[in-house]
Amino acid sequence: MGLRPLTESERTAARLKATAARADRAEIKAKVKSGAMTIAEVIEAAASMESIGRLRVAELLESLPGIGQVRAAAIMETVGIARSRRLRGLGIHQRRALIDHLESQ
Repeated sequence: MGLRPLTESERTAARLKATAARADRAEIKAKVKSGAMTIAEVIEAAASMESIGRLRVAELLESLPGIGQVRAAAIMETVGIARSRRLRGLGIHQRRALIDHLESQ
């Protein structure tokens, strides 16, 4: 059974929602990069904001100064988080381990 085709107004609403979600994620990554927001604050915000919850953990780590793809992958492997994991998908122990690991550096 396929999905029904969207009307033009539904398609426009979905496009606007997706654009707003991308803007939210970009704003959060910029705040993390500038130091205005910590990883712990972002993880806490992910619980209440759907657009932030859909941010990949790797993308968030890569927004930290001095952390690129290789270091982000190494941190995630050390903590035990899959490369494809999103913030909302982290378990309580994974969240705590990630925060503790980043604070110890």
